[in-house]
Amino acid sequence: MVGKRSLAAWMLAAGIGVSGNALAADTPSALAAKTCGALVSRVDEIPGTGPVFLRSYDSQFGIGQTSELALGNAAFTYDNALAVIALVACGKQPQALRIGESLLSAATLDRARLKGRLRNAYRAGPQNQKPIPPMGWWDVTANRWFEDPYQVGSATGNVAWAGLALMTLGEATGEERFRNGAAELARWIVKTAGDPRGPGGYTGGVQGYDDKPQPLTWKATEHNTDLVALFVWLERTKTAGDWAGPAKAARGFLDAMWAAGDGHFPTGTTPDGMTVNRATSGLDAQLWPLLLAGAPEEWRAALGYAEKAHGVDGGFDFNDDRDGMWVEGTAQAALTYRAVGRLEDADRLLAEVGKEISPGGYVWATRPDSITTGLAIGPDSTTDDFRYYRRPHLGATAWAALAAVGWNPFTGERVR
Repeated sequence: MVGKRSLAAWMLAAGIGVSGNALAADTPSALAAKTCGALVSRVDEIPGTGPVFLRSYDSQFGIGQTSELALGNAAFTYDNALAVIALVACGKQPQALRIGESLLSAATLDRARLKGRLRNAYRAGPQNQKPIPPMGWWDVTANRWFEDPYQVGSATGNVAWAGLALMTLGEATGEERFRNGAAELARWIVKTAGDPRGPGGYTGGVQGYDDKPQPLTWKATEHNTDLVALFVWLERTKTAGDWAGPAKAARGFLDAMWAAGDGHFPTGTTPDGMTVNRATSGLDAQLWPLLLAGAPEEWRAALGYAEKAHGVDGGFDFNDDRDGMWVEGTAQAALTYRAVGRLEDADRLLAEVGKEISPGGYVWATRPDSITTGLAIGPDSTTDDFRYYRRPHLGATAWAALAAVGWNPFTGERVR
């Protein structure tokens, strides 16, 4: 990894201010051009025209490289699903299809011989194997193969986002196979994560290795928001299956969380699946429900709550400790402002996001060196050990592109 001192020296030698302002995109159109271009270039630099997954943390120019073997070549499903949607929004369908073909292949056949199950992360690069193997790495010190229990797990929200990406491609291409792939993912979620207890809705998925999977029994506002979007889209397009019931269950969970939050959305439930989790606050839980088609007007109060509980200099923090700007979430907020008609606020945030473009073209994940989230990496964590770091990030870049273009990933349409 490049140290802070050597990184600063490199940037100054290259004529780039350490703040990154020389790379800034100060208008939505400029930000769209830079982020769309970065996504296209990362796909095109992989030879051929076949299926690919993109690395989640960019390592171009020696910046953002990580000594953590679990991240070095990891292509997180969520990030790649976002990249598909963003590329379609950017008008770059050929590149979107290369990633989408990988998602479809993985959705069709998992190494556990299950249809509809996607892992949280795969290995970046060309995808020629079937089934596509999940992320793993060889540790030369230990002289053996390793896998990470989160990466080989299947989070409900990540599977849902892959479904949204396939639905986006189905709309863009008119090819039914993408909608059918999304339906396979949705069926796996309904079978695996449905839970009528308490507020109903869907649990977090599964984590761990294939021989000892651990059910994630908490429920997330974020995940159930994703599912409302996916199930409603499947129902709207008359994709084979019964989607009205699942959509009602996920939406019922959101209504229950809204009632419990009294003007905002709690993050979800504790692992008992029934008790509302009030230990922390999540920015995406406040923003994403507002992007759903037909979101009630009263839910807009969550945006005011987010401004008070998550607002920081330049944008928004992931959680309510307000320890720094989460760039991805700030882009999400910009898109939400656009969706509710607050265009000046949207442009203000997009200008801040435009200051966070790395030399390789990807958007930095955070403005400070790192921020907390208030969340745990997995069920075996004893602390809230999930953090974001200042690394060039595929997911942040895709959200910045979506916000700059003005594309709602939950509906497959431009915001009005």
